[in-house]
Amino acid sequence: MSLADMLSKGLGSKLEGDKFETQKEDKKNPKKSSNEIIPKNQHQLVFTFEKRNGKPVTLVGRFYIEESEKKEVLKLLKKKLACGGAINNEWLEIQGDFKDKIKEILTKENWKFKN
Repeated sequence: MSLADMLSKGLGSKLEGDKFETQKEDKKNPKKSSNEIIPKNQHQLVFTFEKRNGKPVTLVGRFYIEESEKKEVLKLLKKKLACGGAINNEWLEIQGDFKDKIKEILTKENWKFKN
């Protein structure tokens, strides 16, 4: 079958239209799903514990709230726990192993956790 026969039968690429999807999916930086905003009492926060360069890091998340509210929660935790921390997408990273204390502080602020 020649190229002209294949194209006449619709086999091959279609060139009509003026919109072409050529973007690749970025696997290192997936799209943020922070467009969804959920009230505090409907969150199901979870903990993850990691060691980075031999030092403990506690991850708390997924927070589906405004960026300014994430900063306020992080500021509260850093102040109460006297430690450092950062925001990474929907997760809060707290320097140290503070799972029980974080749960206690955020429960007083009406946040919900998975058991």
